[in-house]
Amino acid sequence: MSVISRIFNIASQLTNMKIKQKTALPEPLAMQLLEIGNTLARLRLARRVRQADAAARAGIARSTASRIEKGDPAVAVGQVLRYLDAIAPGKTLVQLLGEEDPAVTALAVAEKRRRARPLSEAELKELDF
Repeated sequence: MSVISRIFNIASQLTNMKIKQKTALPEPLAMQLLEIGNTLARLRLARRVRQADAAARAGIARSTASRIEKGDPAVAVGQVLRYLDAIAPGKTLVQLLGEEDPAVTALAVAEKRRRARPLSEAELKELDF
């Protein structure tokens, strides 16, 4: 076996030794990433920014933005920070996790379930079959 083929063998063995980030991450840490991703997604929706637009502003692929919002541990921290800056310029990750953004609060209020009101007589007659 030549030296070059040995080098290629060793290199291929090293690349096969990579570990999957999802399986290497303990469950509590995976939940934290999921929470960060969910918070970023809610912030983006609250500010009415499309995922593709936020990804373009951050200089990442839309698929990477989707992975960030899903809490994928294989995404680089720098990409997460650029994505946050694209959605909420000037906001830090510490601020995102430590305080409630007014836009997210407004979204939560809009999403709250409203009480059902009783139907009027006309509406009841219309539904009566």
